[in-house]
Amino acid sequence: MSTSSLVLFNKPYGVQSQFRDDSNNNHTTLSEYFTDKSLRVAGRLDATSEGLLILTDDGRVNKAITHPPKANAGRKQGKTYLVQVEGIPTPEQLSKLQKGVILKDGKTLPAEIKHVSEDELPMPLWQRDPPIRERKSVPDSWLMLTIYEGKNRQVRRMTAHVGLPCLRLIRWSVAGFELGELAVGESIRVHLDSERCKQLSIT
Repeated sequence: MSTSSLVLFNKPYGVQSQFRDDSNNNHTTLSEYFTDKSLRVAGRLDATSEGLLILTDDGRVNKAITHPPKANAGRKQGKTYLVQVEGIPTPEQLSKLQKGVILKDGKTLPAEIKHVSEDELPMPLWQRDPPIRERKSVPDSWLMLTIYEGKNRQVRRMTAHVGLPCLRLIRWSVAGFELGELAVGESIRVHLDSERCKQLSIT
């Protein structure tokens, strides 16, 4: 049985994915939630994004999630986001996001995308603080988007590129680990058994 483990954290809006505050803004850091400074973030999440953040003190786990071995064709683990956008997506817009769009730093890899209602989201939503901006004259929609790479602010740029500005971004899953029923600001430690380590190519 492996002794490897990781921590799943439901990161609130406005919290930076780091322990040290080296910016001139009002965002809080992970130090407000964790005292164990040996933890390292496995895949950052913007301060203005919410949801699943994985931390671990095991370098093998961190590397397996952020830089998978060539056995996985060098492909990063899938990350699924719940994306609230301004407007109602058309089949053409969804197709573009699925096939990949050309951003300033290159074309995105093919993605998985689904237009869903709020009732179809995999978890009940919490009230964001501050709330999103709303325009009564413009409807909003939810997308479930899975990507397999990690360009800077990729999801926001992808939806904006096709004319669907992002209003709210919640990461639901990373490498098969899901947010589940974790409340905002809560965390849970997960011990990895031999089967899970094998799936992540951890030896």
